[in-house]
Amino acid sequence: MTRRLRWLAPALVAAVVGCGGGDTARTTEAPPANAADFLYDGNEIPEHAPARFGFGSEASEARVALWDIDVRPDGVGLPPGQGSVSEGRDVYNIHCVACHGPTGTEGPNDRLVDSEQWDDVPTTRTVGNYWPYATTLYSYIRKAMPQLTPGILTEDQVYAVIAYILYMNEIVPEDAVMNAETLPAVVMPARDKFVMDDRTGGTGVVR
Repeated sequence: MTRRLRWLAPALVAAVVGCGGGDTARTTEAPPANAADFLYDGNEIPEHAPARFGFGSEASEARVALWDIDVRPDGVGLPPGQGSVSEGRDVYNIHCVACHGPTGTEGPNDRLVDSEQWDDVPTTRTVGNYWPYATTLYSYIRKAMPQLTPGILTEDQVYAVIAYILYMNEIVPEDAVMNAETLPAVVMPARDKFVMDDRTGGTGVVR
């Protein structure tokens, strides 16, 4: 035991000195003799580099389809399925109420409902008075909501919760059913407030 303690003592002292952060504890290791072989200045490919690394694989049509889920303003991209206002109320109360409140006007996150129409500049920006196309609600909700668990809603549930949100904003009646045909037909109050940026010319330089 005594011999072991005598051997540990110098090791412990070295460890304490090495952890002290002083200049005396720092050591500089010389680069390996062949370090130059691993330097790449961006202009020439080193001789030891392979012609092809072989990372990744070809994207199949099925794999691309998993990511190609955007929905255009005209409704192109909307999937099959449907959902009613009453069904959407249940989805909302389970997945949305904690962040947006029971009526879409409370909660810590964005307001979804406001009866104020957009005459000049709205004091609040909600689905009811600011969102220009009801169809893109589908794309946004499917990809980003619920905030903590995005992507868990089924196609029918997304349609349903959209129907309920539109109903809360007095845009569709209580018996409305949203699907790939009825959702593009919804005319949002703010649709004509947005214009396409068709400006041309300029230097093309972003400043």
